[in-house]
Amino acid sequence: MTPAETTDDSADDVTRVAVSTVIFSLRREPATDAPSLVLPLVRRTRDPYEGLWALPGGWLDVAESLDAAASRTLSETTGLAPSYLEQLYAFGATDRSPSRVVSIVYWALLRADAASTELIDRTKDAPDNVAWFDAASLPRLAFDHNEIVDYALWRLRNKVGYSRIAHGLLADEFTLADLRDVYESILGRRLDPANFRRQVENSGTLIPTDRFRTGSHRPARLYRYNRDVELAERGPLSVRH
Repeated sequence: MTPAETTDDSADDVTRVAVSTVIFSLRREPATDAPSLVLPLVRRTRDPYEGLWALPGGWLDVAESLDAAASRTLSETTGLAPSYLEQLYAFGATDRSPSRVVSIVYWALLRADAASTELIDRTKDAPDNVAWFDAASLPRLAFDHNEIVDYALWRLRNKVGYSRIAHGLLADEFTLADLRDVYESILGRRLDPANFRRQVENSGTLIPTDRFRTGSHRPARLYRYNRDVELAERGPLSVRH
């Protein structure tokens, strides 16, 4: 499958609607074990922009909702099923495609384990068509997709401070170090572990479980989100400098 915005002669004089998705996940670098924010891209197989990477997407069917189209096109192009999906913005500049295309863009989150498993399963027969890229160092993408990713990153970084959006990148149970990794990957900077622990423990948004993660280090308590508590607009997880 190729991303949306592939043109044909019949579409030259009409406005078409496409749906694309920016889907973020976390990947640990093998050399450092440090997590980074990554996203999958699909290589275009025809003009315009043949050979360039682009966001996964497709045309909106007249019989489906926007949400349904976002889920369908993401599944068709990458095989991925996100844990969080939200409409981001509409991009409709007249010069963004050779024919007039308005893209309804969604952004999504995928838990790291699911990202690894689902993408491997999807791409083992066509490994060159879909690949993960570091969100902070993307190549030149087709159309205006670099601009779209930049906007999605800005939205994610703003939202992580006052919502539970980080949960979309975590398992149901997680350590405070796991949670801090998510924040650091999204914000692109290190956070003081002691200050971060104090903020999240005082926020009332986490519930400690009786379970621990064991390994080479001291056992780490597992937490889960308190679904009955909503963060204030500028709550204690604003992670300011």
